[in-house]
Amino acid sequence: MTAAKRRTQRPAESGLDLYRTKRDFTKTNEPAGGGRPAQATTLQFVIQKHAARNLHFDLRLQLDGVMKSWAVPKGPSLDPAVKRLAMPVEDHPIEYNTFEGTIPQGEYGGGTVMLWDRGTYEPDDAGVSARSADSAEDTLRDGYARGDLKFILHGKRLRGSWVLVRTRGGRGASSDRPQWLLIKHRDEEAKPGFDIVADVHTSVATGRTMDEIAAAADGHATTASPARANDTGDGRAARRRPSRPKATPKKAARKAATRRKTSSSTARSTARSTRRRP
Repeated sequence: MTAAKRRTQRPAESGLDLYRTKRDFTKTNEPAGGGRPAQATTLQFVIQKHAARNLHFDLRLQLDGVMKSWAVPKGPSLDPAVKRLAMPVEDHPIEYNTFEGTIPQGEYGGGTVMLWDRGTYEPDDAGVSARSADSAEDTLRDGYARGDLKFILHGKRLRGSWVLVRTRGGRGASSDRPQWLLIKHRDEEAKPGFDIVADVHTSVATGRTMDEIAAAADGHATTASPARANDTGDGRAARRRPSRPKATPKKAARKAATRRKTSSSTARSTARSTRRRP
């Protein structure tokens, strides 16, 4: 395949048609995506923990102006001996990289979404990173088409070399629900026997748990702000002690009356005690 043919890519807008068809943006605050994305100088990745009908993790890799997406039921593993099933889903807009909140029940994918990890990625191909961004996307696009997508993650929780391998189904977008495997390569970032999904339960952006995100959203989706300065990277962000709510004028008046009554009763009791003394 020539370089010119490799650079012929599907417009991002048409790549998001299925994503938009499945959602009612008057009911969900998920980003619709819009406009032509700027030329990427670095490629982004995100992993979102999603408590929909079944709890799972969504892996998203930026490619051709959209986020190529896979649902990973058991989440990623740092153990190279563990192969995680990854099922492709519709492309998502790049703006989804900052989405954290609760999709209303009854809507597509209804449930709580957490930003579990995020960062940049590049092809696992010696020398490519030293060339242009176009060369990197060419390499990734070829690997995606072949069903052998090798890449290096630079996240806060996931780093090092990984591969997505297509194991069933035909080639390309026309295949009938192909299945992939997400596998960690053996390198200095691998941790045999360690289950990072069971160990880390907080948002990489806000430090919140799934329950806290659901409670804060109050049934509606929200968008996470950029990572905070006190984010430790493992989601254990320093938390401020919540301040006590200010008392209303009525409550303040009741408290003052109670204090005066208590003070008066104490004074009478003291006076009676004094009179009883010989």
